[in-house]
Amino acid sequence: MTHTRIKFCGLTRAEDVRLAVELGVDYIGLVFAPRSPRRLLLGQARMLRELVPEEIAVVALVMDNTPAEIEALIENVRPDLLQFHGGEPDAFCAGFGLPFLKAIAMASEDEDASVWAAEFPSAYGYLLDGHAKGEQGGSGQRFDWKRVPRLEKPVFLAGGLTSENVAIAIRTARPWGVDVSSGIESAPGIKNPDRMRFFLDEARRADAQPD
Repeated sequence: MTHTRIKFCGLTRAEDVRLAVELGVDYIGLVFAPRSPRRLLLGQARMLRELVPEEIAVVALVMDNTPAEIEALIENVRPDLLQFHGGEPDAFCAGFGLPFLKAIAMASEDEDASVWAAEFPSAYGYLLDGHAKGEQGGSGQRFDWKRVPRLEKPVFLAGGLTSENVAIAIRTARPWGVDVSSGIESAPGIKNPDRMRFFLDEARRADAQPD
């Protein structure tokens, strides 16, 4: 049976982090992008980080943050990975001593994820999201899952995923992982417990089905 990694992103409340841990997600994403409605202050993020056990990786999402801001969140939050959503080049992303994911905006049908991925050879993996270039992630915009390329590094599928469509998304794209934010929310940053549980159940159901 395959194991699609599951990342719950944009968590802002202790109860949501506790449930994500209880459900056994693989990654928890904390947002520090300046324009995001899910942005955390360092004190909030540090408190949430303490609720996450070692076996679950914490990802810090940034978007054109300054080096000083990124260094401060690394010192205070101790993320396992960074996730870059802005115009940061490969050398910048790699300069903080942590593995990183690079988000690739897939809203344009002409966008070739393989070409973009090649520009970030230092990346641990890539996150393909449905938003347009320069826009925030977490907006719930989908793209054609058949456009997900086969890359040698981990690929997370994001954008418009919900408990209703994650199973077919996994069967269509067979990504290394799936990333969900708005699809498990009642409001930006406020996760819905039933949606969280249902999303994970449906992803696991897709894993159990043969290709």
